[in-house]
Amino acid sequence: MYLPAISELEPIARAAGRTIMAIYRQPFAVEYKQDESPLTAADKGAHEVIVQALASLTPDIPVLSEESDVGVMQARLGWSRYWLVDPLDGTKEFVSRNGEFTVNIALMDHGKPVWGLVYAPVFDKLWYGGKGLGAWRIEEHGSVAIQTQAHLEGKPWRVVGSRNHLSQATLDYLAQFGDIERGEIELVAMGSSLKFCIIAEGGAEVYPRLAPTCEWDTAAAQAVLEGAGGSVTQLNGEPLAYNKPDILNPWFVAKA
Repeated sequence: MYLPAISELEPIARAAGRTIMAIYRQPFAVEYKQDESPLTAADKGAHEVIVQALASLTPDIPVLSEESDVGVMQARLGWSRYWLVDPLDGTKEFVSRNGEFTVNIALMDHGKPVWGLVYAPVFDKLWYGGKGLGAWRIEEHGSVAIQTQAHLEGKPWRVVGSRNHLSQATLDYLAQFGDIERGEIELVAMGSSLKFCIIAEGGAEVYPRLAPTCEWDTAAAQAVLEGAGGSVTQLNGEPLAYNKPDILNPWFVAKA
């Protein structure tokens, strides 16, 4: 089975990042989709860069992006192997200009992410990996292997969560780990798929997501986290399924 070399995908992610940053640095308009999620020229521009580059790199592997048209969304149900892309994950973070947004590219095979890349343009950090392959972070000083770190007895649980989706259901779920007020839980708010990457490199132990996400939001980062030794499952312990008729994910928890 084909698995990409990072030398093939890193230039694509960085090209998308440059497109995003060119818009990020200037005033931009914000549209809203039917589900009220924001959409900008950066989402569209990064989509075009990635889809065209992947079509050139692997013409026999189709691409599904968050910004794909209805025809692609319908055709995907017949695919067993495809690229799954979120060209700009964290558009709310992009709009608020806090830097916590990413480019996500995953290679899918029979309903599973087998390889993934997450790139944060503002921080110029890139994570990649896959289950059974390992995981790495690339930054200014080069590439370093990363690994999850299990919770240490007697230490607070390090929990990463969304800036926009810390619901009462999430707080209720976290009660099993301890009490936030008593310092038994350290909560780190973070946007986009960066939450998975923090766990993958040992900076947190758990990320419960009891709020809506789509398959393109999680696939690439799930591959990175699994490559680093972590897991992503539904609340009942079952694995996340991909390429479902409904593109929405069930609630899930990512763990070290």
